[in-house]
Amino acid sequence: MRFECIILGARTPCRYSLTEISTRAETATVYRSIRVQKADFDVGDHLGELRSQCAHVGAVASFLGTVRDINDELEVSDLVLEHYPGMTERALERVADEAISRWPLAGVSIVHRVGHLLPTDQIVLVAVASAHRGDALEACTFVMDYLKTHAPFWKREVDPEGHSRWVNARESDEAARRRWFAEFD
Repeated sequence: MRFECIILGARTPCRYSLTEISTRAETATVYRSIRVQKADFDVGDHLGELRSQCAHVGAVASFLGTVRDINDELEVSDLVLEHYPGMTERALERVADEAISRWPLAGVSIVHRVGHLLPTDQIVLVAVASAHRGDALEACTFVMDYLKTHAPFWKREVDPEGHSRWVNARESDEAARRRWFAEFD
């Protein structure tokens, strides 16, 4: 059985067998899209782009993170996300590359917002394409576990009275990250 796909940077169709799909992560043909931006994003547009670049796969897993209105039982009226331009994008590229090295992926898309956000605003989208759902789901979880604990973003929550506090990674986030990176701790 053969599948049609589009190689990143080339619009001419090519053909892959099931065996070739499982080894695509080791080649330069894996689709990557990393964006850090202030503007909101359209989830459907990003998933559509990933699917069009990875049309031959059987699974796309995604995670959408949004701003909470309550965190640790405290009301949140604003969230301010800060980052170091350039450094942040490189860190997201590295985690995408790590996911590609661990699972047979055809594509990874990460969109992360920065700046001033309000409750229910979208913060992050992680989407992963693979031949099989298990690989896509695990890789998506892996990327999010990394983002929650080690991506160079700084979060400051503001309550309705204007008081602010920095948000730290939770112990549950650290525990989730350790299952993927235990050999590095």
